[in-house]
Amino acid sequence: MSIDTSKVADSNSTTAATPKKPSKAGAVATWADDRLGLGGAMKKNLRKVFPDHWSFMLGEIALWSFVVLLLSGVFLTLWYVPSMGEVEYQGSYDPLRGVEMSEAYASTLKLSFDVRGGLLMRQMHHWAAMIFVASMMVHLLRVWFTGAFRKPRELNWVIGSVLLLLGTLEGFTGYSLPDDLLSGTGIRAADGFMKATPVVGSYMSFFLFGGEFPGESIIPRLYTVHVLLIPGLLLGLIAAHMLLLVYHKHTQWPGPGRTEENVVGYPMLPVYAAKAGGFFFIVFGVAAFMGGLLSINPVWKFGPYDPTKVTAGSQPDWYMGWPDGLLRIMPGWESVIFGYTISWNVMIPILVAPLAMWALLTALPFIDAWISGDKRDHHLLQRPRDAPTRTAIMVSLMTFYGLAWAAGGNDIIAIKLHLSINQITYFMRAAVFVGPAIAFIITRRWCISLQRHDQQKLLHGYETGIIMRSPEGGYSERHLPISESEAYRLTARDRDEVFVANGQVDENGVAAPGGRLDGVRAKLSTLMYADNIQKPTKAELEEAHHHAEHEHALTAALDGRAADGHQFDGHHGVDGDNLRGDH
Repeated sequence: MSIDTSKVADSNSTTAATPKKPSKAGAVATWADDRLGLGGAMKKNLRKVFPDHWSFMLGEIALWSFVVLLLSGVFLTLWYVPSMGEVEYQGSYDPLRGVEMSEAYASTLKLSFDVRGGLLMRQMHHWAAMIFVASMMVHLLRVWFTGAFRKPRELNWVIGSVLLLLGTLEGFTGYSLPDDLLSGTGIRAADGFMKATPVVGSYMSFFLFGGEFPGESIIPRLYTVHVLLIPGLLLGLIAAHMLLLVYHKHTQWPGPGRTEENVVGYPMLPVYAAKAGGFFFIVFGVAAFMGGLLSINPVWKFGPYDPTKVTAGSQPDWYMGWPDGLLRIMPGWESVIFGYTISWNVMIPILVAPLAMWALLTALPFIDAWISGDKRDHHLLQRPRDAPTRTAIMVSLMTFYGLAWAAGGNDIIAIKLHLSINQITYFMRAAVFVGPAIAFIITRRWCISLQRHDQQKLLHGYETGIIMRSPEGGYSERHLPISESEAYRLTARDRDEVFVANGQVDENGVAAPGGRLDGVRAKLSTLMYADNIQKPTKAELEEAHHHAEHEHALTAALDGRAADGHQFDGHHGVDGDNLRGDH
């Protein structure tokens, strides 16, 4: 039987196919692809898969806030004048009209009062800088707590640490540019810090300021550093950071179907690009909202910089607060060595402590790898509780940072809480040492307790809230097994191995020669891993499941009205044997 296909489909069997004339855009794309080979690379990378989790957005906040900084900064450069030449202000702000000030400060006032949208852009720029540094810090914490810094991403951690340092310096140079009394006080403090450097301090100050403080060169030089040097370094390092991210592939949380060899998520186009683009507008909107409604750095209230004046209660932006706090609580120690005065009270909190903290932060992944001896690639993340000592170390550093930061406001705390500033200072001197130690102990024990809780869930199931009474009168709570996906998530981690000095042997059973620091490494390894609760073995799980099945059979046979254990956990009736009974 023949079928008339013309009624259900069209055919060109009787007409030769003719190619359509290529569009102009297609012709341009073909021309570029023939010469640059972009088609294959773009096709591969635009379909690259990225995992989806809210914590991965912390790094994007830093990226998009940096974009907001670039956009608002370009606007500000059109009107800002980086000059310390003296002018008489004749702008719209009446309280300062007729006052002598630098061109930099006058242009900042013009931006604030006479340029349409200028004050909005100034405040957006300042708030975006705050968000940029804060999001980098939080992103760094996320990377550390989840173990995303491990091989092969140690270099990316170093790049992130350098970005954090450069972002802090960029913020300092930025809020110094208005040349108001507050920012001038900060520059004066920086001059004192440089002069506290032994031997070369005065030479460094003369080189930077072009002579005796304040000179006439500091604002133009800070402007060049702020708009050209550091942004160029930031752009290059961010590009390198992103390229390494793509090359190494993104880390992901463990779960069913997720291994060290694959990535489960969404492709760059169209899903991830659309989400990232939407997230940029959210960050931009938040910065615009804060810039429009929340006043920050009202330079017109401070007046122009005068070296003979210091603002009472002056404080730097928050990310520079912790060195200022250490400076405030540092005892006034000084020494004279070979005729040179060594100001320990300035060197230690300003010149030594920040660099030491940054160096320690940068070296943490390498120290962790040396102690663990782990040389494998890692693409699955860890929960903070799975590495108690590592988590406690970062919490300890956070506690030190927070206490030093709080010490930077000791005068404000004393005024607002009607306390003695001397007592606050003495308390902080002890707290910056005792506090981190207490935080380390509490965090470590807390994580180990959570590990023990996870082990109990794996072996005995989750608590249902149902209390059972045995014929003998004893009471017990009924437990039900957790889901397979939850069990997979809890067991998707490696067992920790404690390093033993001189414990390695070769294939012939001969002890391998150890390094000079093997004893130190063994003690640190014991501290990191000896108290950890390891995940149950297969035999332990099978024994626990057999015991649970036996217990379930006994309790279910007690009477037909026995509770199934799902009344309060949202899983009622899912096991198919509804033992609810009548209520």
